[in-house]
Amino acid sequence: MRLRLPEERPEEPPTGYKIAHAVLSQDGTRAGFTGVSLGGALPYGVLDDAACVYGRRHRPPARLCDCGFHCVHDRAAAEALLCTAEHRAAVLLDVCVLGAYIRFERGFRYARQRVRTAAAGPCACGSAAVALADAGWGRPGWRALASACAGCVRGRTSLSLAGFARLAGEGLRVVASGAVAAAPRAEPAGDDDLGVPELVAEAALLQARLDWFQTQLARLGGRGAGGAEQG
Repeated sequence: MRLRLPEERPEEPPTGYKIAHAVLSQDGTRAGFTGVSLGGALPYGVLDDAACVYGRRHRPPARLCDCGFHCVHDRAAAEALLCTAEHRAAVLLDVCVLGAYIRFERGFRYARQRVRTAAAGPCACGSAAVALADAGWGRPGWRALASACAGCVRGRTSLSLAGFARLAGEGLRVVASGAVAAAPRAEPAGDDDLGVPELVAEAALLQARLDWFQTQLARLGGRGAGGAEQG
């Protein structure tokens, strides 16, 4: 006798939480996420379908395989994963479970998902994040990003939180950890839809970059002046 899992047909798609690393494509035209475990080699978009990480031809989530997206029911359980050293730079995702799924005691394994909100933790220095900046590692064709404050961005490749959301598209909302996430929009936010917090973050990021460039110019100018006096 072959056991069958009970079927669910919810009126609303289930929701859950997970952690992931924010990533930016090498050419800077796409933004997305990459997992922290089995699926780490397969970056995904805000709205995306799962693929079998073992290269098998079945459709995730196969019952006898580990493939598919994963999330947990409890936000606190996902936040607890951010305490480990290797996950400190990850972001917390609020996701909508779409398509076929398998329910477990602590969460889901499923075929398709929409990332509704991404919460970026504090910068490594402890200040609130205003941007996602090059973390110094990545995957082929993708740069990993980590939370950064205005003072720590400097000349690194970076996107403001609102800029990452616009590039990722699909109505994604990116907030600094601890901020209250607004309901997701049906369409990506345009420049005219930015609120006061987003505009303040954009201004802080631009000012930090300007300060860094002015410091570099002053340093180069000082070297030039010194060279002229010695000649």
